[in-house]
Parts: sequence; structure tokens; C-alpha cells
Amino acid sequence: MHRRVPVVLAATVAAFIVLGSAFLFAQNASTSRPGSTWASIAQLPDFTGVWEVSRGGGGAAKGGAPKGAKGDVAKGGAPKGAKGAKGGGGAAPQAILYMPKYNDMLKTYQANPPQDTSAANCVPPGMPGIMGQPYPMEFLYGPGKVTILIEAYEQIRHIYTDGRPHPDDPDLTFNGHSIGHWEGDTLVVDSVGFTTDTFLSGGGSHHSDKMHIVERIRLANPDLMEITTTIDDPEALQQPFTRVANFARHRDWTLAEYVCQQNNRNFVDANGKAGINLTR
Repeated sequence: MHRRVPVVLAATVAAFIVLGSAFLFAQNASTSRPGSTWASIAQLPDFTGVWEVSRGGGGAAKGGAPKGAKGDVAKGGAPKGAKGAKGGGGAAPQAILYMPKYNDMLKTYQANPPQDTSAANCVPPGMPGIMGQPYPMEFLYGPGKVTILIEAYEQIRHIYTDGRPHPDDPDLTFNGHSIGHWEGDTLVVDSVGFTTDTFLSGGGSHHSDKMHIVERIRLANPDLMEITTTIDDPEALQQPFTRVANFARHRDWTLAEYVCQQNNRNFVDANGKAGINLTR
């Protein structure tokens, strides 16, 4: 004699089957991503070793300001031989076009720069500045994540490559929240959620909490890494701007301990005037 399965029980079993299938689908989608397993990590481009900003190339900006556009131009240029350089010389940097409010903030800062800086008091520069420090950095692979160890200020960046989205309301941090994916041999990193206590490009160049950074990281050759960085901020910038930097590999280097506060002799007196203590 056949017994009839209660409707409630049948619905519950069906729901578990659907949820289980969805879980397995998500799990399979996650593990199918490049770098999602130890086995697939072995197939990724070799970023091992320690990398340092290359003084022999890189730093050139792509593009330029539209004709007749108004805005402050970032200082500096590309080293000789850098990508984008014309005739082997330094290429003119791309203009950073600020919105009026942020342009006024920059001019006020330049007209009356503070006596002290946050960097002198061991506050890290945050993104994007932390990636251009004259100190080495190291890339570490793990399933579903790329970690960048930066010697300067002992900073760490976590880049999640497991398919997760950005949080709807991320905590604002110096280095932001980063997710990434691989496009062939290029690691594409998307970062949001930055504190506004840092500068976008040098002193006084403020940005908003809506700043959005996309980095494309690839090997130009076995010992040269190219990072193309595009920065957008709809509140602070009239248009996005892109820069390219090169990094040389040092296979036998290791990162050193960086404790900024140790032997730090910078100080600010009660009147806000900066100084340095030379007493041993």
C-alpha cells in the first residue's frame, strides 16, 4: 500500500533541494575562478619576489587635459624612457581637473601650507599614494585572495578574487575595500571606500569618499611589473585620470620592518609650529 507524503514535508524537501543546488552552483562558480584553488594559483602569472618602483621607467600619465580646460596639473613627469614618454624624454603628466570646491581647497592649501604633515607623524598616505612609495612591496597568493605587503608604514592590502561584491556601505579606510579578477595575465583590482583623511595626488589634493580606483597589474617582462591606475571621483574630479607606473623585481630581497614612530623626531609645539628634535 502506498502512503501519501504530506504536502508540507514535500515542500520542505523541495526547498532543501533548491537551496542545495544553489549552494553547489555558487561553490562551483567560486572554485572555477582563476586563483580560487591552490592548483589554479600555480597557473597564474608569477608575481613572486619583492617589487620596487622603477626609476628607469614608469610614472607617465596617459592622455591629457582637453583643450582650454581649467584645473590644476599634478607636478612631476615621467622618468626618461618611461612608457608614454616622447622621444625618450619625460612626458607631460595628465592634468587633474578638480571640481570648483576641491580646486579652491587645493589653492588654499598651496597658499598656506601647514607647518606639519600627517606623514611626518606616521599617518600612512593611503591609496593611491601607498603604491608609489620608494619602498618595496610583495605579492602573496592565496585561494580567492591576493595580498600585497607594503614595507612603507607596514601596510597590507587584501584583494578578494572570490567573486564577492563590495559592501553596500563599506567602512572608510586608508586603503579601501578591494575586489579583483583576472583578465588573462592581468589582475584587475577595483577599490572603493576610502577615508578622506588622505590626499589624492600630493599635498592639498583632497578627494571625497566616492573616490573609485581601478588598477590593472601585469608583467611587462619577467622582471618588470606595470600597474595602470585609473582614478575617478564624481564629487571631486571633472573627469577620471590614468597613470602608469613600473616596478622592478628583486628576487633575493626581503621586506624590512618599518616602525615609523621609532626614532621619530618630528613634533608640533603648542602654537602649531613644526620642528625637529635633534637631541640624541
